[in-house]
Amino acid sequence: MGRGRAKAKQTKVARELKYGGPQTDFQRLQAELTGAPGVPAPVVEPEIEDDLDDDPYAKYYEDEDEDDA
Repeated sequence: MGRGRAKAKQTKVARELKYGGPQTDFQRLQAELTGAPGVPAPVVEPEIEDDLDDDPYAKYYEDEDEDDA
């Protein structure tokens, strides 16, 4: 028992996501597209590559360059 309340909440959240999407700030979008000054550029975080030094099994992997031999 109790499944009805959880399912109703999931349905409500799903409907909000489907039909009530985020509001678009058209003035900021226009300023960004026209290159107007004073609009801060979005901050993009650099992607972190996996470091094989932390992988205890890295020594068992063959390098791609060694396959050409």
